[in-house]
Amino acid sequence: MKKIGAVWMAAVLLALALAGCGGSGETTKEETTAAETTAAETTLEADVTEQEDVLIRLGGLKGPTSMGMVKLLDDVENGTSKSQIQFTMAGSADELTPKLLQGELDILAVPANLGAVLYQNSGGAVQFLAVNTLGVLYIVEKGGPTIASFEDLKGKTIYATGKGSTPEYALRYLLEQNGLDPETDVTLEWKSEPTEVVAQMAAQDSAVAMLPEPYVTVAGTQVEGLNVVLDLTEEWNRLGVESQLITAGLIVRREFAEAHPEALRIFLEEYEASTAYINENVEEGAALVEKYDIVKAAVAQKAIPGCNITYIAGEQMKTALSGYLQTLYDQNPQAVGGAMPGDDFYWMPQS
Repeated sequence: MKKIGAVWMAAVLLALALAGCGGSGETTKEETTAAETTAAETTLEADVTEQEDVLIRLGGLKGPTSMGMVKLLDDVENGTSKSQIQFTMAGSADELTPKLLQGELDILAVPANLGAVLYQNSGGAVQFLAVNTLGVLYIVEKGGPTIASFEDLKGKTIYATGKGSTPEYALRYLLEQNGLDPETDVTLEWKSEPTEVVAQMAAQDSAVAMLPEPYVTVAGTQVEGLNVVLDLTEEWNRLGVESQLITAGLIVRREFAEAHPEALRIFLEEYEASTAYINENVEEGAALVEKYDIVKAAVAQKAIPGCNITYIAGEQMKTALSGYLQTLYDQNPQAVGGAMPGDDFYWMPQS
């Protein structure tokens, strides 16, 4: 209604201008131009007002997938953001994905492959907006180090979490690409929580594990002689493939994206700036990470450089993500929902 009222007012102003000044019945070129400018400005103000009235219900998970948004959340709280955001934090994706599909959330940060699964399960009701976290997985060793490459993992027991999800698929893929059979050349022992892995390493000599940040940083404070020996993101890039190791990204309800393109555009601009801020201002960003109850600032400050917080959208996102999803699909089609997503899964900025 605000926009309609603004357009009506603009029409009235234009009509008055055409009627002339002082009842002369003649309209100068300058008067008409001024009236048209006023009409345009009035409509623009109405559009901005309408955009500001759009509430974005945003969901995030504890961990690196939400670290990049903390500056934006702080700006919203301080009234310096153009976006209106209602934020919901959870410990697992299972708590938030039903809310997205039921229309109770608009945008959600989730593991990358889960975005594809939700796309398939919802009949294409969600789209992938942007990659917000690259690989956060590392091979760590207690003692040594004796491991300098994937080949050195042969014969080792690797403690890890994430069985049946991205961490397992990524590890198996990299083992295979480096000539190792995950079934016979290594022993993969899966734990339910990273804290269990840390406890196992503390109790055992010469243990090897795959851990995500920020648990790598946490483990470093609890396990004496812990060394980071392999960065799975670097190892993936070393293969020279077109895909990237991707941990997570933002997905949006298609209905919301189509109904509020301007609000979405502004949100993404501010989100991108937020990710840049935390990478460039680690100490201040770490304080915000603690403020939003993701992890303590002391841990965040050490972990942020290894969390690979990023913002990749558009065609670059599509290339990187589709290649990554294809890698997962080749191992287990159910990892991406049983089929590769169509082109409409990848949200593209409007030109």
